[in-house]
Amino acid sequence: MQIQINTDHNIECHEGLTTLVKDIVESTLSRLSDHITRIEVHLSDENGKKHSKNDKRCMLEARLEGRKPFAVTQKSEKLDHAINGAADKLARLIESSLDKSKHPKSHNTDRLLNT
Repeated sequence: MQIQINTDHNIECHEGLTTLVKDIVESTLSRLSDHITRIEVHLSDENGKKHSKNDKRCMLEARLEGRKPFAVTQKSEKLDHAINGAADKLARLIESSLDKSKHPKSHNTDRLLNT
């Protein structure tokens, strides 16, 4: 699973941030890593130097083999909370999609047989 990190002009992408992002994303999505080819991480601080509630934003986009990309967004006061929240959302979204593809809705054929 390849992880690409993008930041806006308000967030400096340094080694510590890169390590934090990769640790969170890899640990949260590890059980799904066989299906994921790439994760794009987009981090932004919507208010720049001003501090306000939920101004840190993390958008995660996952590329899976043979499927359209999945994307989620999480906002928080702290960047690490936004990253954790987005990773959790993405894991649930991917798991749900994979479960649906494994167990498509079965058609009720009993009605057809009894008519």
